[in-house]
Amino acid sequence: MSDPTGNVIEISGLCKEFGSGQGRRRRTVRALDDVSLSVADGSCLAVVGESGSGKTTLARILVGLEQADAGDVVLAGRPVARRPRRAERRARARDVQMVFQDPNGSLNRRRTAGAAIGEVLAAHHRVTGAEARQRVAGLLDQVGLRPEHARALPGELSGGQKQRVAIARALAAEPRVLVLDEAVAALDVSVQAQVLNLLAEIRRARRLTYLFITHDLSVVRQVSEEVVVMCQGRIVERGSTARVLDEPEHPYTRLLRDSAPRPGWHPRRTTTPEVTA
Repeated sequence: MSDPTGNVIEISGLCKEFGSGQGRRRRTVRALDDVSLSVADGSCLAVVGESGSGKTTLARILVGLEQADAGDVVLAGRPVARRPRRAERRARARDVQMVFQDPNGSLNRRRTAGAAIGEVLAAHHRVTGAEARQRVAGLLDQVGLRPEHARALPGELSGGQKQRVAIARALAAEPRVLVLDEAVAALDVSVQAQVLNLLAEIRRARRLTYLFITHDLSVVRQVSEEVVVMCQGRIVERGSTARVLDEPEHPYTRLLRDSAPRPGWHPRRTTTPEVTA
């Protein structure tokens, strides 16, 4: 189904609260507070903010790992039910896949890379054993790995190789959207650059849409055309990557930019500004 607006993701009025503590110490934390955004088909939107800003909760709601308390999500022109049925969950999994910061969270250490990718193929596509092996080899090739990597267990792979397998596993569903939650944060700088280049190539080749969750502003400059800045569960700024990072309007965005390490940079004590409505 296509969206006449040209947006593959439409989110409006999203709210999510979590409880913490017990008894008199129990309190409610609002992780998302009336969040609305859209993402154009084939584009990459970066979502930035410090830990606890709500960006990962937003990603988890989009892929169905959390349920919103209020608000609406429209994915690829289809409204997402608050409590979806099994068929609706499967349809969403075909439309949107997530790549996590730690590939060990999505890869079973007892299953080979080929089995992990084949599991997704079997869930979403009717393929024979021979066809599945061929498609696994093709997916590994797309992420820069060799056919023999299909027989490797996660413990036999480097961190960068495991993340490439996780990307191939997500691509096996043939989604329209990839949600990348700090997907390169755990990698060495040189490997990080390789994976970012790989993701850019995959996006162009498959015309995918990316929602890129990160705290690293240097990564934002490399991957996205637009950026959303979140603080305390709210969106405080949105615009083109160059404009937001070079000429930020909100005090929190300026704080993020000025806190980013630079040559000759030394840490200094700062406080997070209050978010105003």
